[in-house]
Amino acid sequence: MKIYLVGGAVRDKLLGLAIKDRDWVVVGSSPEEMIGLGYQQVGKDFPVFLHPETKEEYALARTEKKTGLGHSAFSVDITPTITIEEDLLRRDLTINAMAEDDDGTLIDPYGGQEDLKNKVLRHVSPAFSEDPLRVLRVARFSARFAHLGFEVAQETLGLMQHLVNNSELDELPAERVWNEFRRALGEITPAFFFITLRDCYALGVVMQEIESLFGISQEKARLSLMALTKAAELTPDTAVRFSALCYELPVTHDFTFVKNLRKLDALCMRLKIPNDHKDLASMTCLYWDSCSGLSLQEAEPVLTLFENCDAIRRPERFQFFLTACKAIRKASEENEALIDLRHKTLLHLLNLCQKLDSSVLRDAGYEKEEFGIQLRLLRLETIENYLKDLNNES
Repeated sequence: MKIYLVGGAVRDKLLGLAIKDRDWVVVGSSPEEMIGLGYQQVGKDFPVFLHPETKEEYALARTEKKTGLGHSAFSVDITPTITIEEDLLRRDLTINAMAEDDDGTLIDPYGGQEDLKNKVLRHVSPAFSEDPLRVLRVARFSARFAHLGFEVAQETLGLMQHLVNNSELDELPAERVWNEFRRALGEITPAFFFITLRDCYALGVVMQEIESLFGISQEKARLSLMALTKAAELTPDTAVRFSALCYELPVTHDFTFVKNLRKLDALCMRLKIPNDHKDLASMTCLYWDSCSGLSLQEAEPVLTLFENCDAIRRPERFQFFLTACKAIRKASEENEALIDLRHKTLLHLLNLCQKLDSSVLRDAGYEKEEFGIQLRLLRLETIENYLKDLNNES
């Protein structure tokens, strides 16, 4: 029985990056032996075990054989005689197909270290084209390492195009697509996820709504990807990044802004995107232009924005909305200092509205609908007084 550190931990160690997770492969063992040693078995498709103390994942060395269409149609062999080289052969990219033994010796049978040096994302073997999910995984690794200068090898891009042409991506479950999408949104340069998918003609298959931006206008698509890039610089929150990416979706082919969310709704429904991402993106699509166009001279537009965004009741989400708006405006090269000043003023006004003492209205006998009318008037007065003082100072 031999145990090897494998995959991302080995790759990131060679790149000098922080190691977040460690995965292990066990050669020469069996499920019975692992359980006998105190490991807890998890996973149904193939035996993976949790270490009794560290809870890190230990997988038995295995080989896989394609049995049909889709990413899950494989038979798995976990015979104890399978070698570490055979296990690494089934992996997606050479930079992920390296291992390290307990002495620290590098096992690199497929040239992963050389590809790290040359900054190339290259498939390990022709078996790459047996799993359509790898198209999305390569695009995600492009988003992770593009800032270091990594590019997808042309022959690998060709295999990705082959998977698209064979309609293999049509078999991917929505949950798996969204999982790769979400993880890509969290990478350093998430725009390269979509650029890479376009390069192999996959974007129109898995996210036709995002692809449609390129059909409307190359400039619209460029601004959407730039907004995503700016959002990635501002926050790690994937809901904000998703919202910045999607802000141009309610646009028709005649360049008329339409206050409907059919494209966004279709994307979210098909990929089963979580409600927090969908709600923030919907708010951003509908109101980012209203927010950006506020002159802060009148109270009514400010309060209307608060009401439309349910900001008084959900101030944290409104702050996420403002971050998405900032990313969009930065993509258009608006002055960042002016953006920050506008947003700081809005947050202060929101805080004033939240702190209003409405008990005076109750004491005055206002109830139900009349109470709501008077409360709105009080908020308008509060906003108006502050803006008047602010404008007088300036």
